Amino acid sequence: MHKKALFIFLVGLSLVGLSTTSQVRAQETSPASQQEFKIVTVVESIVPMGIGRSRIIDSQTHVDASAFATERTDGTKSDQKEINRKDIKIDELEETKLLNFFSATGINFQNIASNDAMIASKINSMISEGWSLTYVTSGVESNAGVDDGQGIFITRLFFSRNQPQK
Repeated sequence: MHKKALFIFLVGLSLVGLSTTSQVRAQETSPASQQEFKIVTVVESIVPMGIGRSRIIDSQTHVDASAFATERTDGTKSDQKEINRKDIKIDELEETKLLNFFSATGINFQNIASNDAMIASKINSMISEGWSLTYVTSGVESNAGVDDGQGIFITRLFFSRNQPQK
């Protein structure tokens, strides 16, 4: 029953996060600028006793997705096999360590408050660099079945800013 209650709590927390943070702030772009977007991902482990890995992940690499895209001609034929997954992986990222939601005794509220402070610091740092937090979305993964000792709570922070045209 404990795992089921935990699962319900985390799903509820996720829904509250979606409903309270999904306000998109419209930004005007002038003809002399273009919009640039950046996504920062927060992964918080719900594995007890510090076994999981929790991080803030911020890609430091510019990627052109069109270099890894193909088009289907008749709905079934695709050249995706010509694209190697290893070529998509980036090497430059900023990784900030966070604490896990659980300790040996259950939910650790000090860990949650510590993570909140770290995430707020990251957001404040991005804002000082000219980024605006435009959207937040989150979700949880855990089947909460018998002997389930795995799961993550993931949050994606979408930032945008105007860049002068080159």
